Amino acid sequence: MSKKIKKAVILAAGLGTRMLPIAKAVAKEMLPIVDKPAIYYLVEEAVKSGIEEILIITNRDKQAIENYFDYSPEYNLALENKGDEKSLEMLRNIANMADIYYIRQKETRGMGHAVLRARAFVGHDDFAVIYGDDIIIGDVPAISELAQVYNNHGLSVAGVKQVARGDLKKYCSLKVEPTSNPGEFYVYDMNEKPQSDSEIFSDYAILGRVILTPEIFDILENQAPGINGEIQLTDSMKTLARSGSINKPKMTAKVFSGERHDMGSKFGFLRANIIEGLKHPETSEPLREFLKEIVQEI
Repeated sequence: MSKKIKKAVILAAGLGTRMLPIAKAVAKEMLPIVDKPAIYYLVEEAVKSGIEEILIITNRDKQAIENYFDYSPEYNLALENKGDEKSLEMLRNIANMADIYYIRQKETRGMGHAVLRARAFVGHDDFAVIYGDDIIIGDVPAISELAQVYNNHGLSVAGVKQVARGDLKKYCSLKVEPTSNPGEFYVYDMNEKPQSDSEIFSDYAILGRVILTPEIFDILENQAPGINGEIQLTDSMKTLARSGSINKPKMTAKVFSGERHDMGSKFGFLRANIIEGLKHPETSEPLREFLKEIVQEI
């Protein structure tokens, strides 16, 4: 029987070049979706999935992330003086969401290199990896859905969605075979950013969530640099998947149900705020009326 997934690693060390020029002043993980920064949704998903310890991989320009999940005496005092217990309780809850630790990726050498920085934190435990650009919001947390597949098979799990064939060159393509459970697959191979039809296995791509076993660390340590001269996590997962066989696979995949927002792109940022703004009790009605007016003018 598989052990419960209790640890998560959030990858938040990227420079966010697609979000320049704002990314030069504000960490992309701190860009808001309505009234909460993107990083909040990642931590919340982990906590709702039963994660007890979270390691956030950052870089030297992302102190704002640490500050957000810390206590703020100034805000606490101001809210106490106003008698705003609701806001005060909200800030306390944010500071107490989980045991959160931080470590820096001192060189921008890719997601695989960032995950390798988490080796001491992970130890011998199986763990979740949450990509910092990908916010997934749904009735069931994505990591929780992956954890169920992990419990079924005891193998690494990739969170996937079907991607339009023309967009696969921005993501990856997985060689999969369905299990007996709907939306669940065995994974035997994958290609990162396939550039030709011959490199495409399927239209299923990893989008922002994986659960990994500690054997990934030995693979990462010996992984040659890939695209952009970086240590690619996908390349190491490819090695892991290829080490299995039809009778003994080493990796699985799960189609998660939530809505994915790409917070690493300008359009993804705008799209997230519109979709989630239409759900927010303070903004839903005025935003809906505003959009109706704008649509008539387009």
